[in-house]
Amino acid sequence: MTPSADQGPDRKRKQHQGGRAPKRQKAYKPKPVKEGSSEEVLIADVRALFEAQKISNASQVPIENGNAESANVENGAGQEGSASAETAPVAVETQVEEALPERFTEIEVKVVEISSTGDGLALHPPTNRIYVVPFSVPGDIVKAKVITHFPRDNYSLADFVSVVQPSPLRDDSRVNCKYFSKCSGCQFQMLDYSEQLKHKKSIVEKAYKNFSQLPSELVPAILDTIGSPLQYEYRTKLTPHFDGPPGYRSRANRRSDTKAAFDKVPEIGFMQKGKRATLDIEDCPIGTDAVRMGMKVERKRVAEELHKYQRGATILLRESTKRIYKGDAEYQEDMETPPNTIKVTTPEYTDLKTCITDNKGESTEYIDSFLFTSIAGSFFQNNNSILPVFTQYIRDHALPPPGSYSPDLPKIQYLIDAYSGSGLFTITLSSLFKSSTGIDISDASIISARRNAELNKLDASRCSFMAADAPKLFKQVTYPKDETVVVIDPPRKGCDESFLSQLLKFGPRRVVYVSCNVHTQARDVGVLVNGSEEGVRYEIESLRGFDFFPQTGHVEGVAVLSRVDGEVKGGDAEMVDGKEEVAKEEPTEPEPAKEEPVLNEIKMSE
Repeated sequence: MTPSADQGPDRKRKQHQGGRAPKRQKAYKPKPVKEGSSEEVLIADVRALFEAQKISNASQVPIENGNAESANVENGAGQEGSASAETAPVAVETQVEEALPERFTEIEVKVVEISSTGDGLALHPPTNRIYVVPFSVPGDIVKAKVITHFPRDNYSLADFVSVVQPSPLRDDSRVNCKYFSKCSGCQFQMLDYSEQLKHKKSIVEKAYKNFSQLPSELVPAILDTIGSPLQYEYRTKLTPHFDGPPGYRSRANRRSDTKAAFDKVPEIGFMQKGKRATLDIEDCPIGTDAVRMGMKVERKRVAEELHKYQRGATILLRESTKRIYKGDAEYQEDMETPPNTIKVTTPEYTDLKTCITDNKGESTEYIDSFLFTSIAGSFFQNNNSILPVFTQYIRDHALPPPGSYSPDLPKIQYLIDAYSGSGLFTITLSSLFKSSTGIDISDASIISARRNAELNKLDASRCSFMAADAPKLFKQVTYPKDETVVVIDPPRKGCDESFLSQLLKFGPRRVVYVSCNVHTQARDVGVLVNGSEEGVRYEIESLRGFDFFPQTGHVEGVAVLSRVDGEVKGGDAEMVDGKEEVAKEEPTEPEPAKEEPVLNEIKMSE
C-alpha cells in the first residue's frame, strides 16, 4: 500500500512548515538527594509529620505545638472531640483536595513544629500540604508566600511574610538584629533560649530515629543539650562577602576582554534567606566585639579600595587574642588600648583582641590555660565561650566510668585523635594518657598542631602528630586496641565506609564521636553498633548535643561508645574476653532497718 501524503516521511515537515516543530516537554526528574544534606533531613521530618497527621486524623486529634510524633500517643484512638477551623487536622485520605496555590500566592498556614533544619513546618488543610516556612515557631499562624511545590514529597517551600497570630512561644522583643527574618544566618532570635535548647535536643533524637538504622532499644535517651555561655557576641569568625560588578560574568565582556567596574559600593554581608542575593549588613550581633569591629573596618576599606576589585570577594574576619599575664614584663595596670583592639581585663591577665583579615595570617586563642594558634583561614571551632565546657566533657567521657569494665582488661593509656586539625583534642586530653597521636590529612594543620604542642610544653613522645588520610591511619598506629580510645571529629559528610571498616577492624576500647552534623553521625554510629562480620561492635553509652551556634538551627553532637566485650548468657553467666564466668552473689553488710542481709544486685556487663 502506497502511503498517502499525510503518512509519509514528509508528514512532520508539512505539518510544521514555516517554523520549527514544538519541543517535547521534558519529564520532571528530581535531582538525587545528597546523603546527610539538609534536603534529606527536611524530607525525613516532612514525611514523619505527614504520617503523624494521617494517624491523628483517624482519632480527630490535632497536632499542636511541635508534638507531631506524640500526637497519637497521648490521645487514644477513637477519642472524640471537636476541633476548630484553626486546629482541625488534615483529612489526608478522605478530604477532597483543592488545587495547589500558584507560585507567589500568599496563604495563611499554622505552624505545628520546627524542622531539624530550623524552618517551621506548617499545615494547610485545603491543599493537604505541608509548607516549610522560615522564621516561624510552633503555634504561629503566619502569612507565607508560596515559592516551590514538591509534589512527590507532599511539601512546598514558602517565604515568611508576616505573623497573623503569634504563638505563645514567640516574643519578637527578643530579636536583637534588624536583619532578622531576612538574613539567612539566624532562625531563632524570637525564641527563649531554653526553648532553643529543647529543640536542639529533639534534632538529635530525630537524627538517631531517622538515620541510625537502629532499633529504639539500642539508642539511649538523649541527654539535655549543653547551652552556650554566650547567646550573642560569641562567633570568633565571620565571612561576609560581596558580588562582582554588573556584567563581570557576561560572555560578551569575556570575549572582548572588557573588564567590568563597580559604579557604586556593592552590598557587603550575607545571603538573603531564600534568594540568591547578598543582603547589605553593617553589623552582626552574634560576632564577638573584635569581629564586629573588624567588620566595620573592612567595609570602609573595601569602599576606599573598590577600584582594585574586578569581581566579588569573601572577607575573612577572625578574632585573635594576645594574653598578657600580671607577672609578664610588658604588663601594665593601666595599659592603653591599641587602635582597632578590644581590651578585656581580668584579675590574672589582660587580653588584647584584634581581628585578622589575612587568610594566611596566624590567629591565637585560649581555652582555659591551653594556647592554640592556627592559620586564620583554616577551621577552628568558632565559639570560644563554650570550648572550656565542651573539652572538659570530652575529658570526662574519654575514659570508661569506674567499675564499667572487667578488671581483667588493661588500663586505657593511649589516644588516637582522627581528623585532629590543629590539635584541639590531642592537646586538651593529653594529660589523661601515656601517649596521644593526632592525625590529619592537611600538612598545614599538622604543622600548627605540632607548634601548639610545643607552646603548651608537651613533649613529642607524649603528644605527636602525623599527616595521613584518615582511612589509612590505623596502618600507622601501633597502640594496643584494649588500651586505646579513638576520638573522631570528621567534616559534615561524616566518615566513609573505608574508615569505619578499619575502625571496626582495629576495635579500640572506646570511641568518642564529635560531629557538626548529627545526622551523618547517627548513620555512622549505627554502623559501629551493628558491628563487623568479625563480631566487633559497640554500644552507645551516651548521646548529647552542644549548642555552638545559638539563634541558629545547628547543633554539635557527641556520641560516646564502648566496645562490647561479652554477651550475657542465660542470666547467670557472662562472657568476659571470650570466657564464660559464673556470676556469684555476695552478701553485703546488713542495712539497719532490716533483719536479714540484702544481696547486691549482680550487674551483667555486655
